[in-house]
Amino acid sequence: MFDSPDFDLAPYAGIDADRFVRRTFCSWEEAGWRSVLVQGFVHAPEAEALPLPGTRDLHLVLCTGGDAVMRTRDGGRTTRRRWVPGRLELIPPGRPTLRGYRAAAPLRSVQVHLPRAAVERTAAELGGPAPDFEALAAAVGTGDPLVEQVVRALAASPDGSDLYAESAAAFLLTHLLTRGRARPLPGPEHAAVRAAVALMRERLADPLTVADLAAEARLSTYHFIRVFREATGETPHRYLARLRIAEARRLLTGTGEPLDRIAARCGFSGAGSLSAAFLKHVGVRPSAYRRM
Repeated sequence: MFDSPDFDLAPYAGIDADRFVRRTFCSWEEAGWRSVLVQGFVHAPEAEALPLPGTRDLHLVLCTGGDAVMRTRDGGRTTRRRWVPGRLELIPPGRPTLRGYRAAAPLRSVQVHLPRAAVERTAAELGGPAPDFEALAAAVGTGDPLVEQVVRALAASPDGSDLYAESAAAFLLTHLLTRGRARPLPGPEHAAVRAAVALMRERLADPLTVADLAAEARLSTYHFIRVFREATGETPHRYLARLRIAEARRLLTGTGEPLDRIAARCGFSGAGSLSAAFLKHVGVRPSAYRRM
């Protein structure tokens, strides 16, 4: 499937990359992979204007460390999103952006390039309409634990064979393109749900009410709850609780932070509140989960 990947990374040749990033891993150089490009980066503490030309590849970016508000100018529109560990982005092929940020903690990322030729072949094999990359980018931006897990696994497997990388890339593409064809809600309501989920992720540590989320979505509270439930299958309260527990699980396994600190970062009033919620959702106490 990936016999001729045809990556298009040439546009980045004109950027003084050393000013902005230090590469810590490259699958082409260290693992000999040719079916997918996986790179790890440590980013500069700040960047006022970092131009990123579009490439032909499907580009996934996962923040694995740090804390920053990322300003992204795409055409005439500027968005601001908080970059914290777990923040996932999909950059559609051919989309140039201008970025800027100032990090409160050292930024790290894992970035995966899936070759356009493979994207087109997978889309053809799946059949149906051409991929809607804009809709897919919006959907991935609300979070995708499966994609995050595969990206992390690729970055942690430098000794894997190219067959391993090819299989992982094929799985990622099939999952992403299948997800991108799920029928969304009508435009304004779909955008309202995305806005609410983005706010949940950005303010995970803060107290958030349904009224806050409805205001962000620019809907009445009653209408927002109905639309959100139709889109996600869950109430906003339960969805937010699941996001907080997912972040707590990540911190328990990936850091040595004490429970009270993890509780504060995940929006719980204290270690006891986190422990009770964790037991309800996961079935064990946080301390037992960490030992496992």
